[in-house]
Amino acid sequence: MTQQFGGDAPAPPLRERKKLKTKGTIRRQALRLFREQGFDATTVEQIAEAAEVSVSTVFRYFPTKEDLVVSDDYDPLFIEAFHTQPPGMSPLTALRTAIRTTLEGASRAELDENKTREFLMLTVPELWAASLRNITGSMTMLCEQVAKRVGREPTDPAVRSFTGAVMGTVLVVWLDWANNPDMDVLSALDDALAHLEAGLPL
Repeated sequence: MTQQFGGDAPAPPLRERKKLKTKGTIRRQALRLFREQGFDATTVEQIAEAAEVSVSTVFRYFPTKEDLVVSDDYDPLFIEAFHTQPPGMSPLTALRTAIRTTLEGASRAELDENKTREFLMLTVPELWAASLRNITGSMTMLCEQVAKRVGREPTDPAVRSFTGAVMGTVLVVWLDWANNPDMDVLSALDDALAHLEAGLPL
């Protein structure tokens, strides 16, 4: 997800903006080629040529071919949004608000890009294996942030159970979105987390 530069926040230095633009172009061209040719049939050389950069530049931003799909920039944005929620707000409400804030900042193109990423991760076996590492990293991050908010340790069983329930809920919605690209993923995710917050009534 590309950082937003509007509002009162100062824009990053020109060098940083150029890096973000280059990274976005490389990923965008890679996803286009993966859709058109397939993941296995697409080479890093082809991606570099399409993005008008060197192969070494591709690997500077994405250490492996799999990283072109499974890596994302959402975690820092989510952490920032999570930290800005009022202290008296429950952890799950704060989390729902932070996720909504993060995703609502995405453009239509960024959401479409993420649909492509999710589809590839579901249909390409080596990407599914690589995405598990990404999911594990996000779970660790969420566990640490929730623990910090409630004043507990990340190893606390209650914190880990909370994190697992949230991650499972998010993953189900993400999988549904990949299979049904026309669904309103923001509403579906918020509804699913609201159901979790209500105690999962059936």
